[in-house]
Amino acid sequence: MANIQTVTPCFWFDRDAEEAASFYCSVFENSKVLKVTHYPTDGLADFQKDRAGEVLTVQFELNGQKFMALNGGPDFKFNEAISMMIDCKDQSEIDYYWEKLSAMPEAEMCGWCKDRYGLSWQITPEQLMPELNPNQFAALMQMKKIDIAALEAAK
Repeated sequence: MANIQTVTPCFWFDRDAEEAASFYCSVFENSKVLKVTHYPTDGLADFQKDRAGEVLTVQFELNGQKFMALNGGPDFKFNEAISMMIDCKDQSEIDYYWEKLSAMPEAEMCGWCKDRYGLSWQITPEQLMPELNPNQFAALMQMKKIDIAALEAAK
């Protein structure tokens, strides 16, 4: 059976869907915008009339994973209940993604950060996270960006 993606995460934005999709594609290798749709110019409900012709959705792909970005209005905002997890092979990958994605220092802790759009990201080392001992867990709780060497030293 072919590997067919059947679940596509959809991110709700007010009006930043196209900008956000382009930004995410610039951060991740092998990524691209697939399709952009626009609000129709007629037939909109009264509360949507100011959006006629604006971007409605953006389909994009990050490293082969499809996503949808929707300009749905100001009603809903991202929160920590949902986050995107990036498994990093080494400290240089952690540093790269942290530099690109972290935009709200007050929201940083334990390898979690928020980007300029408010989306939460977990930037974690793939080889270490599943088996933290109590000392490593205590060290992790003091970190913002994960430091693999410090976690290794806490073994």
